[in-house]
Amino acid sequence: MGFQPAKWPRKLRSTEWFGGTSRDHIYHRSWMKNQGLPGDLFDGRPVIGICNTWSELTPCNAHLRDLAERVKHGIYEAGGFPVEFPVFSTGESTLRPTAMMFRNLASMDVEEALRGTPVDGVVLLVGCDKTTPSLLMGAASVDLPAIVVTGGPMLNGWFQGERVGSGTHLWKFSEAVKAGEMTQEEFLEAEAAMSRSPGSCNTMGTASTMASMAEALGMALSGNAAIPAVDSRRRAMAQLSGRRIVQMVKDDLKPSDVLTREAFENAIRTNGAIGGSTNAVIHLLAIAGRVGLDLTLEDWDRCGRDIPTIVNLMPSGKYLMEEFFYAGGLPVVIKRLGEAGVLHKDALTVAGESMWDQVKNARNWNEDVILPVEQALTQQGGIAVLRGNLAPNGAVLKPSAASEHLLQHRGRAVVFEDIDDYKAKINDDALDIDETCVMVLKNCGPKGYPGMSEVGNMGLPPKVLKKGITDMVRISDSRMSGTAYGTVVLHTSPEAAAGGPLAVVRDGDMIVLDVPNRSLHLEISDEELKARLEAWAPSHHVPDSGYARLFHDHVQGADTGVDFDFLKGCRGSAVPKDSH
Repeated sequence: MGFQPAKWPRKLRSTEWFGGTSRDHIYHRSWMKNQGLPGDLFDGRPVIGICNTWSELTPCNAHLRDLAERVKHGIYEAGGFPVEFPVFSTGESTLRPTAMMFRNLASMDVEEALRGTPVDGVVLLVGCDKTTPSLLMGAASVDLPAIVVTGGPMLNGWFQGERVGSGTHLWKFSEAVKAGEMTQEEFLEAEAAMSRSPGSCNTMGTASTMASMAEALGMALSGNAAIPAVDSRRRAMAQLSGRRIVQMVKDDLKPSDVLTREAFENAIRTNGAIGGSTNAVIHLLAIAGRVGLDLTLEDWDRCGRDIPTIVNLMPSGKYLMEEFFYAGGLPVVIKRLGEAGVLHKDALTVAGESMWDQVKNARNWNEDVILPVEQALTQQGGIAVLRGNLAPNGAVLKPSAASEHLLQHRGRAVVFEDIDDYKAKINDDALDIDETCVMVLKNCGPKGYPGMSEVGNMGLPPKVLKKGITDMVRISDSRMSGTAYGTVVLHTSPEAAAGGPLAVVRDGDMIVLDVPNRSLHLEISDEELKARLEAWAPSHHVPDSGYARLFHDHVQGADTGVDFDFLKGCRGSAVPKDSH
């Protein structure tokens, strides 16, 4: 069959590879045909990449091969040519030292795979925490038409008649064992109830948060975020998204058209309403940086400060993602924001419609899951951004997961120089600590860990737990799992390993946390702080080579998204001419 290019509204990018009769065009087509592909697939129809983070080492994403097939159905139905390809998959539960260290690597993989291959648009198949932001970052850097399809959350876990939230109950049960309230045998028995179906965390952890952020940004079809992984509607969503990406290529609807400042402000407010993960702060800052938007911590505080948390899900509330979906899911939440006058209703979505058109007919089917505003978990949701001499570039705290009586607190610092120091000391009854103290963890930021692990929600010392205390003020330059809870100050910037003030906090120093006034203060004089900083010397190990060295040398602070300095901005989809 001879090559006969089809008519299309505009020249497709893939025709540079497939659209002609030269030696180079034949070279590209003929090798593709060894897969048994008929010649008319190369007739000028749009080539749609399916960027798949499937991996058996990323259990949240281990079912994505099936979803990819559903996406292919939709692409074929709409007249496209689907091509699936793998990219680096960052599995939160298995990858050491932390999946966050490899988010930027995954984004580079996505960016170069998209730029260097003959695709006109891409479906981003994501699930586990870092896979969603890394694929959005890479796609934004190339700016080809792109749509997100998430794998969906697990079904509810149940143990001894109680809902078990993935992650949230891991921390809860672990503390209960240390407090003598649960046996080790019961803990092991509960393990089987924590992850009983395919999918990502069933709490409003980082995976569910980032799925919600993709939808709130307009980068996924409405309703995508909450459908359980094993629900047939998840497959239908994948197929519909496959259909939609073909039309997006026809319309040349790109991430830069959707990822506007208004879209990010919608997402920030949505994060407050759902009680979303603090990790969303870092990821949205990084995604914004890839499209050249100057999103800041101040935007997070300004947009999120007065947003009530109305989604009654763990770790802030009592339900799980399964109930959230049955109640109506994220469209109900976004509609509430619109009715409250705090939504940019005209923000464009990948559906080609405005955000308001997507959600205006949504209905709430369970007001105990998606609460009325007057019954909100907290009237001051969102993410609190703290500043002071201990965090000149900012730190964050999640009010909906914190204890109200600790939001204004003055306490004596108990310092752990790094995570190994914490592990060595925390179970020692001789440790000079009580519930009024402030636990301080250093050298766990982007450079210090390296990679900024989720260790900020330090477990409390057993001798405090045995008194019935369940929360203390904790401060670090690290992150915490979105499934975690507590009065935990995170992302303190500059980090200790970069010589930030956190590096020179000493045992016995008094620290004042004042969340209502957004302050975090170390009670020493300016002169004393200056003298300590001048005497400070780095103690963390600097990697000698490899990706770890690249990460250390180029990673930026938590206040700007922990991206690499050389990855800011959109570099486009242009590639060098074929050399064959």
